[in-house]
Amino acid sequence: MRVTWSAAAMLLLGPPWFAGCEDQPARTLPPVVEAAGERVRAARCLLRLPDPVAGAAARAELTADPRRHVAGRPGRVVFAAHDLVTGVRLGQGEHEHDIITASGAKVDILTALMLRRPSLDAAEQDLASRMIRESDNLAADALWARVGAGEGMSAFYRRVGLRETVPGPGRYWGGTTTSPADRLRLLRLLVDGGKDLAPPARRTILGLMGRVQADQAWGVSAAARPHDRVALKNGWTARPFVHDTWAVTSYGRITGDGRDLLLSVQTDQQAGEGQGIQAIEGLARTIGRRLHLLTPFRAHTCPAGAAP
Repeated sequence: MRVTWSAAAMLLLGPPWFAGCEDQPARTLPPVVEAAGERVRAARCLLRLPDPVAGAAARAELTADPRRHVAGRPGRVVFAAHDLVTGVRLGQGEHEHDIITASGAKVDILTALMLRRPSLDAAEQDLASRMIRESDNLAADALWARVGAGEGMSAFYRRVGLRETVPGPGRYWGGTTTSPADRLRLLRLLVDGGKDLAPPARRTILGLMGRVQADQAWGVSAAARPHDRVALKNGWTARPFVHDTWAVTSYGRITGDGRDLLLSVQTDQQAGEGQGIQAIEGLARTIGRRLHLLTPFRAHTCPAGAAP
């Protein structure tokens, strides 16, 4: 059976296709035409339709590019990404969970504390702010003790389903090991709630992550566009007993127009802190600049009879 363009458009777009020529999906271009010896501008109606072929190609590139970046880096680099708008998931080594998170564990400590009681007293508020925004280790020591140290954190991880995260031994919260997949699970808890984590607590934690001091705003923030909002926590530590190398990690949420990206990158066996940061930011930048290509459109002329 032969189907006309108008019928095909109706099948593809459903009943609103015609209204699209009057509202947002369509736009008009004013080509110049000759009429009665005068130059007259005539409106032309265009429909913007999804381009699945270009979209599939963009997704393939988004998958391939980060893997190429990781393959060319020294040491170990693992990552996980989930864009909540497009639904795209990416990862490599996302379940490897023997990399220490260092100061990245400080968000865990605050989340465990606020899961117990959403309202912090003035002293705890000050400690929480210094621990997240300034990455103050003494503040982390104090709150680590208040949540019950390793035993309390183990109970927290079981409760919220972080099966690939193990607290550091004794008072060494910085020795906490985790996976990129578990970092994304923690972020989803902060974004969506659940496990009795109240909305005010989630706003407090993400708010502090969104206001880390400038010298600690590196990392997954490289995936952000100029007007995006970033909430993150980074970790970095020397590993003198592991061939004198470094572990450097970064995870967070990048939100903006058409984007809600959760991203975690963990590295170890790096020659220095700077090398780890370069690996993380290069990967984040690669993912960030390809996300906007995932929903391409093509312009088509409106069916005959559609009003511009």
